[in-house]
Amino acid sequence: MFDSLFAFFFKYSPYVFRQGEFRLAISSPVYIAAIVVGVIAIATVLTYRAAPGDASLFDRIFLITLRLCLVGLVLFCLFRPVLILRAAVPQQNFLGVLLDDSRSMRVIDQDGKPRSEFMSASFGPESPVLRALSSRYAIRYFRFNSSADRIGSPRDLRFDGTQTKLGEALQRAKEEFSGLPLAGLVMVTDGADTEEASIQESLLGLRASQVPVFTVGIGRETLGKDIQVSRVNTPRTVLKGTNLSVDVIVAHNGFKGVTVPLNVEDAGRILSTQDVTLTNDGEPTTVRVHFTASEAGARNIRFRVPAQDGEEIAQNNARDVLIDVEDRKEKILFFDGEPHFEVKFIRRAVSEDPNIQLVLLQRTAENKYFRGSVDSGDELAAGFPKTRDELFAYRGLILGSIEASAFTGDQLRMISDFADRRGGGLLMIGGRRAFAEGGYAGTPIADALPVVLESKQPDTTLRLQVSATRDGQSHAVTQIEKTEAESAKRWPELAPVISVNPIHTLKPGATTLLKGTDENRREAIVLAYQRYGRGKTLALPVYDTGIAWQMDAKISVEDQTHETFWRQLMRWMVDGVPDQVELTTAPDQVEPGEQVTLIAEVADPSYVEMNDAAVSAHVTGPKGFVMDVPLQWTGERNGEYRGAFAPGELGLYEARVEASRGSATIGANVAHIRVAPSDSEYFDAAMRAPLLRRISEETGGVFYTPETVSSLPDDVKYTGRGVTTVEERDLWDMPIVLFLLLTVMLGEWSYRRIRHLA
Repeated sequence: MFDSLFAFFFKYSPYVFRQGEFRLAISSPVYIAAIVVGVIAIATVLTYRAAPGDASLFDRIFLITLRLCLVGLVLFCLFRPVLILRAAVPQQNFLGVLLDDSRSMRVIDQDGKPRSEFMSASFGPESPVLRALSSRYAIRYFRFNSSADRIGSPRDLRFDGTQTKLGEALQRAKEEFSGLPLAGLVMVTDGADTEEASIQESLLGLRASQVPVFTVGIGRETLGKDIQVSRVNTPRTVLKGTNLSVDVIVAHNGFKGVTVPLNVEDAGRILSTQDVTLTNDGEPTTVRVHFTASEAGARNIRFRVPAQDGEEIAQNNARDVLIDVEDRKEKILFFDGEPHFEVKFIRRAVSEDPNIQLVLLQRTAENKYFRGSVDSGDELAAGFPKTRDELFAYRGLILGSIEASAFTGDQLRMISDFADRRGGGLLMIGGRRAFAEGGYAGTPIADALPVVLESKQPDTTLRLQVSATRDGQSHAVTQIEKTEAESAKRWPELAPVISVNPIHTLKPGATTLLKGTDENRREAIVLAYQRYGRGKTLALPVYDTGIAWQMDAKISVEDQTHETFWRQLMRWMVDGVPDQVELTTAPDQVEPGEQVTLIAEVADPSYVEMNDAAVSAHVTGPKGFVMDVPLQWTGERNGEYRGAFAPGELGLYEARVEASRGSATIGANVAHIRVAPSDSEYFDAAMRAPLLRRISEETGGVFYTPETVSSLPDDVKYTGRGVTTVEERDLWDMPIVLFLLLTVMLGEWSYRRIRHLA
């Protein structure tokens, strides 16, 4: 609107004025000064004398000012103001026209028509804009989506690209015109850039080469009615049977207050469903959904909102996420200092979990231990591990009622490093020899725990009625019923638990999941956790969950609350614990021909990064595809190795990486990559005017919409690039001059009438 008004009053667009140099055709200073002084003097005398004798001094000054403004406008015209421009010589310059050929051009939002129709109408062979450009430039067409290619004419567009990479397209077009007189580039797109890399590097290159980019934005900046699953946060790897708690972000326009179902699907099978009530337009809604990863293997999990009536785009209602569900046993070491019932109940709770191996080391007398669920007679034969290699072979560590003095100083630091360096899960549960009562204050373990160990309080016993905190109500560990609401209601119905380690203070950055309230309504921490280095640490300062939640008279024989809680707690404790060899892919879903980067992290048994390992990946794909990919140490980060390959077929690929040093095998790991067409074009599919405006402004071009694109040919003419000639454009006949003349004359007449001075 502003540009159109400006061009109407000033003859030319703002861009033309920015490109030109303002001058006066009559430029002699003496001549100009003489005319100005003479005309001003005559106008002042005539105005002063023309005023009636009863006119006040203010009236005379005001009338003189108006008359001087009128004279000034006349002088402006007499001095012949001109705009000096460097105009492109017809047919001596090239112009690149880049046309978006992606699937988002099929979106119907331009007066009920697809965006591609506007492109055909405005840049087709018969369009006025293209005819005007063709009369002045040698035009080369490019279509772009995931790549940019030369085409003969806009008729060659197919609008089937699954990605849009604006920076790559601009760079490709600039290279095509290397050494040729280039007036500029015209990019016609909705601005839906799906490229992960920043566009800044491409813009810097264009700016350095002084290549202006004129962007034409297609589509509406806000869609009318649309629901979109914007983002899903899931782990890349989980243990089979794990209850997952996943945050899903749903955005929308036009469905305020509507409740829609959010389905979690695995190969068409619905794992869970949750109703979502949408908030204000444009405001994202975060939904936490719970489901169980019950099938092993690489699972393509879909989070989907069914298409609603009136939706403009249905393809963005779902997000697919690849999750590796591993069917393996996780070894957790449980070290306890005295026989008591809680150990028996915890072991029984996880005994039927096929993916948890709870290894028990229980002190029965001085330097005598009971070992349970060990793999061999040598395991833990000398008691608690004395080396990092031995301890770090476990993925989780639970400390029961065992005093700090039972460990050496090196063992205390080793336990802290188990979470910090190794990345394991460390849990301390309550007991008369745990926490502050066990003398842990001031030790490395106290530094690792998520709670502050307060002064020892002998013979302090609290009966705590447990409830979930606000954070705990949605956490995977605390889901002891089918839904969050049912779980939150169930916790206060359980029998109270006993704590001899009252803890009330949480460390900064830690989170409380369960809290307890005693008979005097004082609160204490029941379950808290924090991230610590590469791992996590937990505190559960109670010691009779089995008796309270399994043996209480109110608990039925079939009740699985205690078993469910401990299984979920142990699974979450070891979730994300790294192996000696870790493998990730960037990204985990690509299209055929796109490069996949394999990233391996390699450490020795003490989890010290290794830079001298031999690392390679064996990639197996559909239809018998096999490839060996060597991975090289990056030199940027200790223990990190990288390699890449480009899959050529649709389907699921498995990459198995192996690491060795000399003849010794360090370890192996597996990751999966899904090769499939991308739906990214349909997400955030509204026209991105800020990005397109930034591209044009940073390169010296102009941003247009369908309403203003008609001024494109005139603007491109004055870029000053390529083969040019100098032109003078008169400014004295601008409509704004006539408008101001009439305004001043009318103002003087009106003032005289109002003041009775006519």
